[in-house]
Amino acid sequence: MMTETEFLQHTDQLFAHIEDELDQGDWDFDCQTHGNVLTIEADDGTQIIVNRHTPNQELWIAAKSGGYHFAYQNGAWLAARDGSEFFAILNQALTAASGENVCIAVFQTA
Repeated sequence: MMTETEFLQHTDQLFAHIEDELDQGDWDFDCQTHGNVLTIEADDGTQIIVNRHTPNQELWIAAKSGGYHFAYQNGAWLAARDGSEFFAILNQALTAASGENVCIAVFQTA
């Protein structure tokens, strides 16, 4: 388990990675970070919310397809429900919101 400081640093980098990937891609999303929440909005107003839950050291995704909780295990963020990888679920939600194939590369820590 990470310390709280490590968790916050790691998730800050992860949020920045998501924003950078969306900016560099040919997709039209607006991103805003407020505290523990990264809001990604598509052209049609559809939102995907990525939230870091510090007490449980989890990442949460809220999208039209549902809500997902991820814990850091063996170097990856894996869903509590079915073991799905964080970026696989995020890419599915972004693709559904935009109608385009969105593929954000998996974030690797240094």
